[in-house]
Amino acid sequence: MGSKGICDRVAIVGMGCTPFGEHWDKSVDDLLVDAANEAVKSAGIKMEDIDAFWLGTMGSGISGLTLSRPLKIDYKPVSRNENMCATGSESFRNACYAVASGAYDIAMAIGVEKLKDSGFSGLVTGEVPNDGTAAAVTAPASFSLLAPAYAHKYGVEMGELKDVMSRIAWKNHKNGALNPRAQFKKEVPIETIKNSPLIAGPLGIFDCSGVSDGSAAAIVVRAEDAHKYTDKPLYVKALSFVAGPSRGPLDPDYDYTTFEECVAVAEDAYQQCGITNPREQLAMAEVHDCFTPTELVLMEDLGFSERGEAWKDVQDGKFDLNGDLPVNPDGGLKSFGHPIGASGLRMLYEAWLQLRGEAGPRQITNGKKLALTHNLGGSPGNCVSFISIVGSELGV
Repeated sequence: MGSKGICDRVAIVGMGCTPFGEHWDKSVDDLLVDAANEAVKSAGIKMEDIDAFWLGTMGSGISGLTLSRPLKIDYKPVSRNENMCATGSESFRNACYAVASGAYDIAMAIGVEKLKDSGFSGLVTGEVPNDGTAAAVTAPASFSLLAPAYAHKYGVEMGELKDVMSRIAWKNHKNGALNPRAQFKKEVPIETIKNSPLIAGPLGIFDCSGVSDGSAAAIVVRAEDAHKYTDKPLYVKALSFVAGPSRGPLDPDYDYTTFEECVAVAEDAYQQCGITNPREQLAMAEVHDCFTPTELVLMEDLGFSERGEAWKDVQDGKFDLNGDLPVNPDGGLKSFGHPIGASGLRMLYEAWLQLRGEAGPRQITNGKKLALTHNLGGSPGNCVSFISIVGSELGV
């Protein structure tokens, strides 16, 4: 890929994030208002100061009216975006490029999803008509294929791989227990995780992310204006988004041990800001742990582990809160659930807190200045993928 990026041209100056969970007493409007108000308050601005808005939601509203109505936005551009599980991140990417272009001075990216009232899990839309070649399997079934494929390719016994998957869930729940905004704020014993009822293949209940409601928002401005709003901005270093050719399930050479889209998006993001060793250079990473084997495979796709070595790094605690590279320090999708339009911005909210030294008992203290967030949407061999890299200082 040859994207040039916008390294150090845009800054985040305010963020907001609701608690994620079963918000029976809050509507989509309520969640949007809560996240937006927190974001503008942290930036020290008023809602009317914002020039344009990008809203990410998959199934909780159509058109910009979903946002303009509850926020009482008077005759300003509000764009509604959807890109599967990277929907919130897509709203952020669009807002950043709009500011970098000079079209607007201040923009808001905001995402929301309310799933608990619907009874749906996963992507909250009906199947799009297709030519009949699409596999009719659930998301847990599709992602469960990663585990035996990985075990077979790298010679790992399935019992040991089950231990690895359980440790990923244990780590994320341990981190989430330190986060007051998480849906699940409780550590779960690793034996409970390992012996939980099976959902699909080797995946048990605790190998799967939950369902929740939530909203998160970011205020972005040009980098040269950042200190008008905050003394601790985050600078956008890289934004990359790719859509794959969707050939994996039909390709006899695809072996279900990688997300090729995630490899491509990582290569693009790293070249935008000069990262050559992500495990050494990043302070933290928020990755799309929709299922535990997804996080395992992503450790290799994103260059955090060598091929065939991530399972050992997980067992050795390399991605724990005090490890070489903390992954999902806020608890990830495992602890928050996955309100689709909000998840990408929720990840950025954790980067915002960590790089500003405001993460409380889960604060990372490795002294590094860069954070990565990652989403994927779809299924193995058939997905879209996003990466952002942000930093607390200008220059990489």
